[in-house]
Formats: sequence, structure tokens, C-alpha cells
Amino acid sequence: MDVAYAAGSLVAARGREWVVLPDSDPDMLVLRPLGGSDDDIAALFPELETVTDARFPAPVPADLGDAQAAGLLRTALRIGFQSSAGPFRSLASIAVEPRPYQLVPLLMAMHQNVVRMAICDDVGIGKTIESGLIASELLAQGDAAGLAVLCSPALAEQWQEELRVKFGIDAELVLASTVPRLERGLAYGQSLFDRHRHVVISTDFIKSPRHRDDFIAHCPDLVIVDEAHTCVPAGGASATARSAQLRYELLSRVSKNPDRHLLLVTATPHSGKDESFRSLIGLLDPELALIDLGTNLGRRTLASYFVQRRRLDIRRDYPNEEAAFPDDRLFKEEPYNLSPAYRALLDDAIAYASDRLTGASGARNERVAWWSAIALLRSIVSSPRAAAQTLVTRSQTAAAASAEEADQLGWPVTADMAYDDNPDGIDAAPGADATASVAQVAIPDRLRDLAVRAAALEGAEEDRKLALLVRTLKSLIKDGYDPIVFCRYIPTAEYVAEHLDGALGRKTVVAAVTGSLSPAQRIERIEQMADAALEGLTS
Repeated sequence: MDVAYAAGSLVAARGREWVVLPDSDPDMLVLRPLGGSDDDIAALFPELETVTDARFPAPVPADLGDAQAAGLLRTALRIGFQSSAGPFRSLASIAVEPRPYQLVPLLMAMHQNVVRMAICDDVGIGKTIESGLIASELLAQGDAAGLAVLCSPALAEQWQEELRVKFGIDAELVLASTVPRLERGLAYGQSLFDRHRHVVISTDFIKSPRHRDDFIAHCPDLVIVDEAHTCVPAGGASATARSAQLRYELLSRVSKNPDRHLLLVTATPHSGKDESFRSLIGLLDPELALIDLGTNLGRRTLASYFVQRRRLDIRRDYPNEEAAFPDDRLFKEEPYNLSPAYRALLDDAIAYASDRLTGASGARNERVAWWSAIALLRSIVSSPRAAAQTLVTRSQTAAAASAEEADQLGWPVTADMAYDDNPDGIDAAPGADATASVAQVAIPDRLRDLAVRAAALEGAEEDRKLALLVRTLKSLIKDGYDPIVFCRYIPTAEYVAEHLDGALGRKTVVAAVTGSLSPAQRIERIEQMADAALEGLTS
């Protein structure tokens, strides 16, 4: 039986006009409203509802506008036709003009029935835009119905903003802090991954067995993995290796669906370990993990799944492209000498740490003392305020029941990277009081004495690192820069901001933006700084 309305026909029903889609048949019409999106698609049964040809009133002289309105309409039509004239459906609806080299991954992806790619371009080339182009095109063509971006919690809001502003993809944040709110709006037995079609998820949150199975069961058919190199086995029994193994198990299960599109995004695909690299590309296709990359055939096979360009490659292959890459970066170390009082504090802290390690008995107590000593020394060299807070705070490792648990608790506290979705953040000053592991009555008194001495060192007179920072910042500001100072611990950041305020000139606005603030509060504080700086320039 012939379809009453061919695909592309315009019909009127339910008081509005619709476009007939290809999925229609004589008994059921699948329609999309004019000016609507895929979310507004509806199915109508001609036997039950009235469906007629769409008719529009003829134009009348009163419809004529002025020359300016006609020019705007003409320009809009030209832009729309120009953007949609190519083989891509999404380019007319995105809010970014991709550079020619950023279209290369998209062109490669369109040659695959199921997109499986590793985008490994250098930092600054635009991996986020490249993966966003592929995602928006797959969604526009209907080859994908949903999108999940797996990334670190620190980058989740940035991914959400990039997708929304540049590609018109509204994604929901799935983090440890947002899941309780999202789950309250679900129907009984409903998964939040069914409720929200596009999501940006913390990899470290979703990798836990508690949440992983629900995600796997309702995973969208398009997955982007940011910083994919952290999701391959690292070897060993450290906390880092265990965390990486959990991520790899998650992605292995995600990639097992042969119809699922998978984009792996990283600037460092090869860490020097061939086994880890093969595990990474094996997520795209298990056969890639076994190919001989030393042969032309092996490299050609990998090339259809893998794109990697350096900034030098872009400058060479696109000489007319104004790539905004910095020609170089200046790295400079500024040495400084400790003041006599600060040096005495550090010497006494080292002596205390040595006594703690010497007096500890048993593997568990030794590891607790070890991690507590490291936390103490790192805080002292960070700032007097971080040192004072660390000295009066109980070490997390003191609660460990074994040496292995002490390692698991102590390593993230003293490392420079966060490997979990800890809402408290990894930049809080660690504790050093491990008195639960060794019964020495004098130790708390020594800690309190060290803490008092550390607090007395605040200020540029005794803290020569702070004095050096003030001189360096004054020089940068004089040269026209707007410097940002990064600190290891929150107390250090607050201490530095407090002592810089007023020391850099009357018009220089200084504020601490740390993990103690919520994301919304951090944005608000930055905006307040910008407003205050603008007022200072105009006053």
C-alpha cells in the first residue's frame, strides 16, 4: 500500500504544521513539527486523528518589511545554505567555526559505520571541539540517540558548557554531588541514564561497582572518554593502579557493545609502556591490541582509528591557518633562602619526623608514621599557615587498620593528583598527628609547639618565599600581565591572597578561589574580581 504522505511532505494536525519523516507508514505517520527538534517528534494515526495537507496563507502587501529586515533574511538564508551544503547536517546548527585541521577527525569518523576513534592531538589543537563535532554530527544524522562524556569531576562543568554553548547539546552533570538530586526526580525503577539522554559523568564516580552496572545497562550509544590514558592498567598494587584498573574494567564493558560509538580523547596516548598503549587501542577494536605496529600494514590498520597531530604538524601542514599556539613557554625557577626562624622550624620538624619513624613499631605503625611525616614536611615548605593547620590535624592514616590501608589512605593525600571523586577535594591541608600509632606522651606537646612557631612565621619578613612572590608579581604586573598564583593547599592559597592584598598596589584586585567554594561560588568570585578590577581602571 502506498504511503498517503511521502517523506518530506508538509501536513497539518493538532493545530500545527509538521514534516513527514521516513519512518512513516500508511497506518502511522511519524512527524516533526516545523521549527521543532527531534525531542518534539510525534506519531499520529490517520484513522484516529485528522491529518490534512498543510496550507499557508498567500502573502499580502502588508507583509513587506523594510530593506534592513530583507537584508537580514537574505544573510541568514545564505549562511544556512552555505553551512548545510556539505555532507554534514550539524554544521548549520553549531556555534563554532571549526578550523580546517579540526575537521580531519570528523572526516575520518564518517568513513566508519560505527565510530571508534582515538583523538590524540597535542594540547591546544582542539580535541574537545573535534570530539564535539563528531558527536553533534552523529546525533544530527540519527546514528546516535544519546551521549555520555566520561571525564574527571574537575572538567565536568567545562565539558557541559562546551557542549551547550558550542554544539547546542544540553547535558546533565552526573557527579557525586548531583546524583542525589537527579535520583529524586526519577520514577520508580527508572534509571537516570534513561531519564537524561545526554550526560557528563565523573569517571571516578561511575567506575565504582555500586554505580557501574546501572550505567552499563543504560549506557548511551555514543561515549566520549576524556583523559583516556588514565583508564588503562598501570600495573602494581598502588591506589593509582587499582583506580586505573577499575576505569579500564568500566570501559571494557562499555566497548563490548559492537554498535556503540566510542571516542577516546587524550594528549598522551603512549606513556612509554607498550602494554598500556595496546590496552588503550584495544578498547576501539580488540584486534588492534595484537597487531604488529612495526609493519606498514599494522600502522595503516591503526591509522583508520587513530589521529595524532602536534602543533608543529599544524603549522607545517596548514601554513595559511592562523593557529593561536604559543611559540614557547617560559619556565623559570626562583631560588630563595629560608629565614633563620623558618629553617629552625624545618629542622625541628625533620627531627620530629625522624623520631616518629624511629619510635614506630610494626608495619602498620611504620607506614602511618611515614605518611604523616611526608604530609608534615610538604605542608611546611608550602606555607606557615598550611604547616600550622597540618600540625594540629589528625592524620587520615591514623585510622588505618593495616599497613596496606595506611598506604591507600596516605598516598592520595600526599600526591599531586586526585584519583577519586572526593567531594572534600585533594587540596585540603593533610594531617600529621599520628599519635594513635605510637604511645609517646611528649609528641602532642611537640606538635603544638611546632604549630605555634609556624603561625608566628606568617608575613614577608619571615616567609622569604612570600617576599620573593611579591617582587615577582610586581614585575609581572608592571609588564602588563594579569598573573594567577597556583597553590598546593587551600590554607596556602588563603594565606597568600591575604598577604598579597594591598602589597601589589591599590588597583590590584586579589582574591582566593579554592575548592572550599562551590562551583557557582567560584564563578561568582571571579566575576566580582573582574568587576572590581574594571572599576579600578575607570576610577
